Amino acid sequence: MENALKVQKGRPREFCVDQALAAALGVFWSKGYEGASMTDLTEAMGITKPSLYAAFGNKEALFHKALDLYEAEKLEYTREALKQPTARAVAEHFMRGAIDAQTSACDPKGCLGVISATACGAEAESIKADVIQRRASSQAALVGRFEQAKRDGDLPDHVDVAGLTAYLYAILQGMAVQAGSGASRADLERVVETSLLMWPGR
Repeated sequence: MENALKVQKGRPREFCVDQALAAALGVFWSKGYEGASMTDLTEAMGITKPSLYAAFGNKEALFHKALDLYEAEKLEYTREALKQPTARAVAEHFMRGAIDAQTSACDPKGCLGVISATACGAEAESIKADVIQRRASSQAALVGRFEQAKRDGDLPDHVDVAGLTAYLYAILQGMAVQAGSGASRADLERVVETSLLMWPGR
C-alpha cells in the first residue's frame, strides 16, 4: 500500500535542454519561423517530437524560448552599446556589434528578428507580434539614450531623436538582409563607415 501511494518519478531526460534549445535557435535563425519544420527542429535537436513537446511545448513556445536565448547571447552588444559615452559611439557599437553577430562563422547569417518579423501567414502572427514588441522595447531604450545625448549637448537641438533611432534601425535591418544574402564583412563595414560620416554632430 505504501508503495502504491508513492508518486512514480518520470524517466530522466536523455538530452541536454540547453543544447537542444541552442540547436533549435540555429534552425529558426537560418530558416525563419515558418520555414523551420518540426522535422528540421527534431533532427537538429537530436530528439523526438514527444520529447520536444514535453520539454518546450509546441513549435511556437519553442521559438519564444529560442528568441529569449538569442537576445541573451547574441544581442549582448546592444546592451553594451547603450553604455557608450557619446551618441555616435552608441551607433557605432550597435552597427559593429551587428556585423559581428551577422557574419559570425559559427552562426547563421543575418538577424533572427528581421527574418521572423517578415514572416507571413496566420500561424506566424503571434511570432511577428512578439518580435515587433521586443524591437519596440529596444528602440525605446535607444530613444531614451539619444534624448540624454541631446540634453548633454552631444546631439544638436534640431535632431529628431525618434527619427534618428528609426534611421539607425533601418541601417541595422538592411545590413541583416544583406548579410543573409551573402554580403561580405567588408561590404557591411563600408555601410557602417558611410553611416558614421552622416551621423549628426556639433
